[in-house]
Amino acid sequence: MTIADAREIAEARQMDLVEVAGAAVPPVVRIMDFHKFRYEQRKKVQESKKKSTATTQMKEVKLRSRTEAHDVEFKTQHIRRFLAAGHRVKVTVFFKGREIARPDLGRAMLERVVATITDVAQPESEPRLEGRNMSVIVVPTKSTQGASNA
Repeated sequence: MTIADAREIAEARQMDLVEVAGAAVPPVVRIMDFHKFRYEQRKKVQESKKKSTATTQMKEVKLRSRTEAHDVEFKTQHIRRFLAAGHRVKVTVFFKGREIARPDLGRAMLERVVATITDVAQPESEPRLEGRNMSVIVVPTKSTQGASNA
C-alpha cells in the first residue's frame, strides 16, 4: 500500500499513521491513536515503578555491644519478620562512650545475630565499622523469598 493511501485511511478513521519498523523494506507502519498509546505506556511505566519501590526496602535494627540475650532474641524475631517480607535488613551495633575501644565485642554481637538467622538470610558483606557504628546488611535467601511470595 502506498503512503498516500495509508494516510487517507488513517485520516478517515481519525487516527495516526505510526512508523513501526522504518528499517524494513518496505517500511512497516500502523494505524493507531498515538496519544492513547503513549498514555497507556506511561501508565504501565508508572505502575511498574510503584510495584518495584514497594518490594525493595531497607529496614534497620540497632543493638548495643552489650545488649542482653533476651533483647537480642527479641530483635532477631523482628529481623526474621522483615526478611520474610522480602526486605533487606541492616543490623547495626552502636557504641556509646568508651565502648568504641572494644570493637571486637560489637563484631562478636553481629556475628552472633547473623549466626542465628543463617537459615533465612545471608550477609551481603563483612561487618564494617563506620564511625561509632558497626553494621552488616543481610538479605533473604532464595528459598525464603520464594516462600514469602507463595
